[in-house]
Amino acid sequence: MRIVGITVPEEKQLWVGLTVFYGVGYSTARRILHEAKVEAMKKPKDISSDEENRIRKIIESMKIEGELKREKMANIKRLKDIKSYRGARHAKGLPARGQRTKTNSRTVRGNVRKTMGSGRRKVDKK
Repeated sequence: MRIVGITVPEEKQLWVGLTVFYGVGYSTARRILHEAKVEAMKKPKDISSDEENRIRKIIESMKIEGELKREKMANIKRLKDIKSYRGARHAKGLPARGQRTKTNSRTVRGNVRKTMGSGRRKVDKK
């Protein structure tokens, strides 16, 4: 089953398979299937073409994939342009939602350190 150029995995249940779309999580996938009146536990290979068309129609009416990514980037660009605090944090590559930075901000900063032992070098035995 292909929708908007993306293949939904055939072996997964529909409510899990629909999460391959950027912007569709578990709860949104279940809502889509409820609106389309399709059983969530079915697999994509088992649904009829009528059910597939109802799902396709609902998904195409939503903002997903590239459109959602462009909107998200435009929102961040707007914050940077108006020089808000959040925009400055995005520009500097720091956490924008009030998290501490003394520790635990490695992910957003890209400062991933590899762990090591005690820090002492082993002495070669003679």
